[in-house]
Amino acid sequence: MTDADAAARWVVAPDPGRPEGRTCPHVAEAAPVVGEDGCGRCLAAGWPWVRLLVCLGCGHTGCCDSSRGKHAWAHADETGHPLARSAGEGEDWAWCYVDELYLVPAREAEDGRTAR
Repeated sequence: MTDADAAARWVVAPDPGRPEGRTCPHVAEAAPVVGEDGCGRCLAAGWPWVRLLVCLGCGHTGCCDSSRGKHAWAHADETGHPLARSAGEGEDWAWCYVDELYLVPAREAEDGRTAR
């Protein structure tokens, strides 16, 4: 997969509660990445997590905002990497921390489906 393929993979999810036409310029920064099997900071602290997110900038794996550590958000804040995708089995969505938008694969948006 090329960088252009990775960027073309994500689009803003349809959201009936927000105005149409919102964009996320950060999708151009999305890279094909492989995450880890757990949140390293939670593992070190002995904490459980609710859901894992994988940074689409570097592949860092962190826990979600519903988890005690909120390490995916902390990573985005510390590094400036705005995009993270869900690492959940069967889940295919991403989040932009800067624009506060859900992203879905382009193929699902074209079909009118969402993955949230």
